[in-house]
Amino acid sequence: MATSASVSNLFKPAPHTRARPLAIARWLELVALLVVGIVVVGGITRLTESGLSITEWNVVSGILPPLNEAAWQAEFAKYRLTAEFRMESGPAGMDLAAFKFIFFWEWFHRILGRVIGLAYLLPLIVFAARRAIPAGYGWRLAAMFTLILGQGALGWYMVSSGVGNTDLTDVSHFRLSAHLLTALFLLAGLVWTSRDLRLLAGDPAAGPAPLTAGAALVAAVLFVQLLLGAWVAGLNAGLAANDWPLMNGQLLPEVDWSQGALWTLTHDPFLLHFLHRWWAWVAVAALVWLGRAVRKTDRFASIAVHTAFGTMVLLGIATVMSGVSLWIAAAHQLVGALTVAATVWAMHCNGIARRGGAAA
Repeated sequence: MATSASVSNLFKPAPHTRARPLAIARWLELVALLVVGIVVVGGITRLTESGLSITEWNVVSGILPPLNEAAWQAEFAKYRLTAEFRMESGPAGMDLAAFKFIFFWEWFHRILGRVIGLAYLLPLIVFAARRAIPAGYGWRLAAMFTLILGQGALGWYMVSSGVGNTDLTDVSHFRLSAHLLTALFLLAGLVWTSRDLRLLAGDPAAGPAPLTAGAALVAAVLFVQLLLGAWVAGLNAGLAANDWPLMNGQLLPEVDWSQGALWTLTHDPFLLHFLHRWWAWVAVAALVWLGRAVRKTDRFASIAVHTAFGTMVLLGIATVMSGVSLWIAAAHQLVGALTVAATVWAMHCNGIARRGGAAA
């Protein structure tokens, strides 16, 4: 009971004289940059088929990679038991050197996850101990740390779908999409909260920005596009066509509906590729509206939104036409994360404008 009380005391609201909203906002922005980084590394991990190279989840002992030849051979032996190796990389001639390459990306992805956890937890403890967290924000900061922990568990849940007794040569695209979208939701929370805290730093009486109906609709449209993109990545559906705007010379792809509409809408790579490339224009229309809605409130937010989605569309087309070039596809995922950040920034500005205030 005493321990529980002491922990809860850490998140008691700080008096205005002790609150540090600007310092906390800057810290959250730094964590947001790290999240963008891990999204990109996660994309590279997927594109290089590296996600199943580490078949166990060892939170502490997994920090260090194999340090000698025997350790490398032991890790490679575990990977050779996966369906991915038996059916794809093994027949393709993967050797230990190639295994070390894919191992690096999965290991680096997991290390970044640990770095983000510590980069969030340690400053959170310091701010809480100093009673520097403004009233009403303690629960939000604690919730985002819980989300970080859950994201780690979700990452292993995703990897576990492709190891053990399974014939899957890739991780489940449903679990992959949950893992990616949770990371982007965390990014959105970090950006929104940092914007709220910057407002508070300028005006101690400022409350959190409201979410308007229009901004929520934009978020829903963007969510659909991100979900489709995650499924396209998980199913390697980017390889379904390498021409644009046609798909394999046709406007409409050939789709097999024999297994039912629901299965086809969630599994068919040709249909999902088609939906992802054309729903993008619905997302563009929504983001244009949002960018125009906030251009008088915060011109920089408007520019950020337009720049982000414009670059993302061009990189999406280039990804298709390059046959899913590793670095073009990774750049596409990077700009996707930046589009989320810019959109949340503009959504926040939209809320402030509707409330009658000024953006920070």
